[in-house]
Amino acid sequence: MLYTLIRPFLFLLDAEYAHQLSLRLLKKFPRLLAKDSIDDAVEIMGIQFPNRVGLAAGLDKNADYFVELSALGFGFVEVGTVTPLPQPGNEKPRLFRLKEQQAIINRMGFNNLGVDHLLQQVKSRHFSGVLGINIGKNKQTDNDHAIDDYLTVLEKIYEIADYVTINISSPNTPDLRALQFGEPLKKLLGKLKEKQLDLYGLHDRYVPLVVKIAPDITVDQLATLSNILVETKIDGVIATNTTVSREYVKDSKFAEEAGGLSGAPLTDRSNQVIASLRKQLPEKFPIIGVGGIMNAEDAVEKIRAGADLVQIYTGFIFYGPDLIHDSALAIKNYFAEQKIMAKK
Repeated sequence: MLYTLIRPFLFLLDAEYAHQLSLRLLKKFPRLLAKDSIDDAVEIMGIQFPNRVGLAAGLDKNADYFVELSALGFGFVEVGTVTPLPQPGNEKPRLFRLKEQQAIINRMGFNNLGVDHLLQQVKSRHFSGVLGINIGKNKQTDNDHAIDDYLTVLEKIYEIADYVTINISSPNTPDLRALQFGEPLKKLLGKLKEKQLDLYGLHDRYVPLVVKIAPDITVDQLATLSNILVETKIDGVIATNTTVSREYVKDSKFAEEAGGLSGAPLTDRSNQVIASLRKQLPEKFPIIGVGGIMNAEDAVEKIRAGADLVQIYTGFIFYGPDLIHDSALAIKNYFAEQKIMAKK
């Protein structure tokens, strides 16, 4: 309720400034929007999640606010994308609200303070929740050397992460999405898997690796990608990142802005990718569904499509913490109903 009073003021401000102001206010007044988490524990990838609704990467790139964000009722929080070296990202303006379409376009470009800052932030905070860390490559690193960036970050954050997301699907880093396909993908995931197992032996702690994929992918490409995920023994997949399509926002004054589109226009496409993955991957292969969850029913639809967990971002910007609570409760009720039906 409180967020609905604050939002009109925030939406009068520049989108990126409002984003930073909101996070600073949350840190200063952590109890202001705090809500009890829905108790709906589930074990996925060997991790005990308090409930199935998480925060997608991108909101807290540097792990400056993850404790406060978790207190809003999330079952897990994913920070990043983080790169080996700090980088400013793309020129401003680079974040645009499409109010009528309930959407956001961003071309942030992996702006972050680097992995050493993120590492320090996580180590300095007491946190008992589930923390995912989303990793990427620096803009100046070409694809031939991208593996080195991913390996560097993985090694540094392995001991503080509950799971690690390999981001190869942002549209805002040149040529990054080329790493999603064929031999480049197989080579990247193979090397990361080797490093994961080495670190497992070193720390006596297994940290799952998941891959975040784009919605702008053909049926054949998705089939090939699914086979590679299984072949390289990756632990899970996040579907999907933002889209470069403008099919449903043609009337917006921001339609021609470059960047990834998120929010309501992505809902159906994300669900289609999730459903395709569920058919092609082994039955128990973990899928985290993200893209266009704007209400509780959208969250349940992701589960129906085949997701085991869901994440929200743009819906959270538009509707605040109530969306977290309502989505987690709706998913809990959905599974309770499924159990009752199974007994009949």
